[in-house]
Amino acid sequence: MDWHSTFALLGFFAVCFAAACTGAIFKPGEWYDRLDRPSWLPPDWAFPVAWSLLYIMIAVAAWLVWRVEGFQLALGIWAVQLVLNALWSVLFFGVRRLGLALAEAVALWASILACVVTFAPVSATAAWLMVPYLAWVTFACVLNWSMWRRNPGPHPVITMAEMKAPPRRYQRG
Repeated sequence: MDWHSTFALLGFFAVCFAAACTGAIFKPGEWYDRLDRPSWLPPDWAFPVAWSLLYIMIAVAAWLVWRVEGFQLALGIWAVQLVLNALWSVLFFGVRRLGLALAEAVALWASILACVVTFAPVSATAAWLMVPYLAWVTFACVLNWSMWRRNPGPHPVITMAEMKAPPRRYQRG
């Protein structure tokens, strides 16, 4: 792998990391702990583990497509899904609009599916790397729907004090 390709891969990792940062800024807190959550909700520690692995796969998939065709339609769709990915945390944890977050999650799901479809002719490996992400977001949509149905709004918007609060420990309360 040449230096140009290495820097491109690092760039894709950096962009994915930037998208992941919204989850660190708009994080679960006491408000989330008070929500009526389904019994089948995974433990809190599972989310950062799953997302870390998924972001690695998302970055590598984009890099594989970039190596073949550069910045074309497929990577444009990839960029859209990443923006939608980042926006979900803002909608769910920031402005606490569970229904709006659900609608956005469905749009995210559709954009990931579009990535799989547009990646497949360019790189089958890249397309397959996006499939676990599609599966996870499918589950996330069902989870978001369940939480929306169980917790009719409105919910208070996140405060600055909550944003500055130290991160929660990842354990089920």
